[in-house]
Amino acid sequence: MPVILYSTSVSGCRATKKKIESIKTVLNSKNIEFTEIDISKDVEDKNKMRSLCGNEAALPPQLFNEEEYLGDYDLFYEAVEAQDVKKFLKLE
Repeated sequence: MPVILYSTSVSGCRATKKKIESIKTVLNSKNIEFTEIDISKDVEDKNKMRSLCGNEAALPPQLFNEEEYLGDYDLFYEAVEAQDVKKFLKLE
């Protein structure tokens, strides 16, 4: 599965949890398969996500097509609003 969602199951921020769940809901509703990587389980996953984002302070949720960085929640939702989710995820 080329779509990868970096998330966290450990967050004190309700907004982060809502953003992750919202992305997962959209992907599932559009039958888009994805791999979820929980960065709270392995510091190497967090480091890889940040390295691939090119931002050492990046926080989840972050989306990738394999190792190509696509964007964060805000960019994803711009694509949702424009009805271009598959294009944003580089599935077309």
